[in-house]
Amino acid sequence: MTEAEATLPPPPEPGAVAEIRPGLRWARMPLPFPPGHVNLWLLADGAGWLAVDAGARTDESVGLWTRILEEGLEGRPVTRLLATHFHPDHVGFAGWLCERTGAALLMPRAEYLMARFLCLDTDEGMSAQQLDFAAALGAPEDYLAFLAARGPLYARAVMPLPRQYRRIAQDDRIAIGGQEWRVMTGGGHAPEMAALHCAELGVLIAADQILPRISPYVGVGATEPEADPLRDFLDSNARLRALPAETLVLPSHGEPFLGLHERIDVLAAHHAERLGTLEAACATPLTAYEASGVLFPRVKEHRPRGFALGETLAHLNRLVAEGRVVRSGDEVPRYSRK
Repeated sequence: MTEAEATLPPPPEPGAVAEIRPGLRWARMPLPFPPGHVNLWLLADGAGWLAVDAGARTDESVGLWTRILEEGLEGRPVTRLLATHFHPDHVGFAGWLCERTGAALLMPRAEYLMARFLCLDTDEGMSAQQLDFAAALGAPEDYLAFLAARGPLYARAVMPLPRQYRRIAQDDRIAIGGQEWRVMTGGGHAPEMAALHCAELGVLIAADQILPRISPYVGVGATEPEADPLRDFLDSNARLRALPAETLVLPSHGEPFLGLHERIDVLAAHHAERLGTLEAACATPLTAYEASGVLFPRVKEHRPRGFALGETLAHLNRLVAEGRVVRSGDEVPRYSRK
């Protein structure tokens, strides 16, 4: 741990806030699924505060946010909410917070439209698409039955968003509390996830792009089964290398840390190793479901299987794009090493 990291506060208890820098506060909300928490950031903004992300829609959220608003912000309101991306642990409670405070919602366009679309995508066609997608990966009948019974998750996990928002995009400059923050969008984990960098403070609010101890989820879904999000993720991380090495990174999960460039290297090496492992395993042709057992041998239950499948397919699609693996077959493709 560096001297600078030693001066950082410990993670705040749910409903409390901790000060990272003057005018920059840290809140942490519990999640009912791994990794068990999500970090929220609050930036002093004139007569109010700009909040970065809102947390998940849970039974605890109302009480925890009410405590933050009443006790953690010096009596000043949240006037703007910047949601980094569409995932439920970031935008699930945004609708409540905007309605409660009147805060304007800022989001990248792709993230806002994805959230709005998924909140409305609840008919039988959506479930049928998920089942067809899983079947084409070679999933067995018991897993397909689990998916059919589960139904659409997103609409249950996210409160309706405001019908109006302000678009943010790559290289936008946002004035917050007299300081300039630059929007840096990244792909892979989400289509257009927003990070915020303040050169004056030397701080990067990184969302899920760079995490200190785990690799962010990078997966393929039913809507775009031949996508290559791993390329997008690695390219996005490479662009972050232009920031100073001593940048303080504020991630959405885990603790703030220094060592941005080293962490980029670790994540690149991790995925290179995963690609190599999967390529070697494809010496015997594998379905995507079978391949998920190679990358995630400890996943035995149905609930986390979807993440394992999505991430495995992302690596398979990258191997196909690089010409290291061939995909063959129509109904249930198999992947084999060249």
